[in-house]
Amino acid sequence: MRHSFVVKPAKSIKGSVVVPADKSIAHRSIMISAISKGKTEILNFPLNKDCLITLRVFQELGVKISMIKSTPYTARVLVEGKGLYSLKSKQSLFIGDSGTTFRLLSGILAGLPASVILKGGISLSRRPMSRIAQPLRKMGAVIKSRQVRGKMEEYPPLMIKGGNLKGISYKMPVASAQVKSCILLAGLFAQGRTTIIEPIKTRDHTEKMLKQFKAKIKVKREKIILQKKSLCSAGRIYIPGDISCASFFIVAATIIPDSRICLKSVGINPTRTGIIKVLRRMGADIKLKTKSEKRKTGAKSEKRKTGAKSEKRKDGEPIGDIFVRTSKLRGTVIKKDEIPSLIDELPILMVAAAKADGKTEIIGAGELKIKETDRINSMVTNLLKMGADIKIAGLRKIIIRGSTGLKGARVRSFADHRTAMSMVIAGLAAEGRTVVDDIDCIAKSFPNFLKLVKRFLC
Repeated sequence: MRHSFVVKPAKSIKGSVVVPADKSIAHRSIMISAISKGKTEILNFPLNKDCLITLRVFQELGVKISMIKSTPYTARVLVEGKGLYSLKSKQSLFIGDSGTTFRLLSGILAGLPASVILKGGISLSRRPMSRIAQPLRKMGAVIKSRQVRGKMEEYPPLMIKGGNLKGISYKMPVASAQVKSCILLAGLFAQGRTTIIEPIKTRDHTEKMLKQFKAKIKVKREKIILQKKSLCSAGRIYIPGDISCASFFIVAATIIPDSRICLKSVGINPTRTGIIKVLRRMGADIKLKTKSEKRKTGAKSEKRKTGAKSEKRKDGEPIGDIFVRTSKLRGTVIKKDEIPSLIDELPILMVAAAKADGKTEIIGAGELKIKETDRINSMVTNLLKMGADIKIAGLRKIIIRGSTGLKGARVRSFADHRTAMSMVIAGLAAEGRTVVDDIDCIAKSFPNFLKLVKRFLC
């Protein structure tokens, strides 16, 4: 049964919000801990559908993983890893609709001397996999895939026969942290050097975490160089709040009158803060206080450049509190080289642009077409229903002329969590009642989102 959600205009948004822990880091924490030697404790692990899929899959692969709930939405997880080649072989694994799990796990399985079939759910089975299959084949893995007549692309399920990999030098044809991470994880099993050349920087959680697990990895400008080496447990990992989840409330507080909020303990990795940079450029009042902690010496220092209250934890991820006030936004141009740092936040940025003065152009957003749904289509379709002036120009350009005001309407989630949450926020800032259909998909990344939103409904 599909459930809908009724949204009424919010008079204001005030107070503190704690968002779920970072989904990207959580996936990687399970995977890398599982193929390392020793016990790793993961704190603030998010209990969303995608991250629980990763946890379940590695349990099926023979890794001992225990979990104790800390809150209804977070847990303390203990992973007992036994090394790179310790995973049990399986004939097939079902990955649901978690693209991160599917692509990163493919890199690990490519390094193991066994054959496995990776299967996905309905949504994931429509997502392209040539981007990982091609480099893994160059490294020596045998990959067979499902191909659709008339399309030069590969789709799940994938049959992966791994082992005997060799390092390669690979220039990324598309800016994708999932593809990069897949190759890096395969590189842990490969003879020789694996080099990735990344013309446009993408989120670097994998590189940071591999360093904490004693991988032999170096990052030199656009190059990432990795050599085969056993991993050792990092001991303890703390997962900060997810800036992608925080973005919905950042935009809400910006566009809803008389609003003032604080988002607590959010990850502010520079490869993920594109949304803050763009919103500030549009005139948003976003402040951060920075505090860095040097654990080796015990010294502490205060920094004010970014304004974030940030603590650098043992896993190398900066964390901060984000303060947001209502602001008058103006249009901007979001360029192609900015897209990787805010790819998941583009749907909610479209809502912000619809409420801004002037024209906003988003260039090079083609990757939105191959997410859980075509997010360009889902957002344009819904915002048009709400009275926004938005159109698609060519294949990869979106033009939004703001300040038209949004009107309540019946809109669709398209079974996509980020589309659904973006439309809920749009409803908070619109005149009249908005109904968002099929909101169960939100549990994929943010199970308590609607509970938090209800605090602000009129």
